[in-house]
Amino acid sequence: MSGRLGALLGDEVVEAGPGAWVFKPRRQWHTFWNAGKTPCHIIEIISPAGLKNYFREIAEALKGDDPQLGQINEKYEVEMGFNSFPKPGERFGLTNPEF
Repeated sequence: MSGRLGALLGDEVVEAGPGAWVFKPRRQWHTFWNAGKTPCHIIEIISPAGLKNYFREIAEALKGDDPQLGQINEKYEVEMGFNSFPKPGERFGLTNPEF
């Protein structure tokens, strides 16, 4: 919608601007970030449906002191490498957001 989205899809790096589409295949490791200096707004379509409550639970958990993210991932059968951020973070000059 606006800004620039950067994405690491497996080993492929892509950037997308307004009006572009980025396809993330199921079960493929991916990371995405704001690749520009202005806010990046995207629409993410996840199909088949069923993960909307996953994102709600993660958002709610991140408000607390002990988010229990691993348990939420297990519940929704999502595999997330919590320690995988440093590698793309260093490669693309990214920092973790503060919650």
